[in-house]
Amino acid sequence: MTTPPIPPQQPPVPPQQPPQGPYGQPQQPLNPADEKLWATLIHIGGIFFEFLPALIGYLVLKDRGPFINAHAKAALNFQLTLIIAFIVGIITSFLFIGFIIIAVAAILNIIFSIIAAVKANQGQFYTYPLTIPFIK
Repeated sequence: MTTPPIPPQQPPVPPQQPPQGPYGQPQQPLNPADEKLWATLIHIGGIFFEFLPALIGYLVLKDRGPFINAHAKAALNFQLTLIIAFIVGIITSFLFIGFIIIAVAAILNIIFSIIAAVKANQGQFYTYPLTIPFIK
């Protein structure tokens, strides 16, 4: 008599893990004070470094809380819109209108970034005016 073959057994399914940060450690949500600080720094950084602080903040901190996520998206959308304005200004700089576009974009960057940083520091959400919503 031959014994019937034993069917192969399926490996056990591992339990669902929370999202993990670098080196396999789970990402901890930021406390409200840290969220306000990072949101403020992202907005102020846009004055000096254009879109880089907003991009880095969005990629690194977007999963750490809804407040920092909203501010990083708003700052990144605004900075990308400003890049388009600067490109249009450079292209049309052979006309006088190009220099006006560049100057207005630079002034709006300073004014709206300061307003957004103050709102973030107060713990309020802020949406930049005149912004194309690239990231929703």
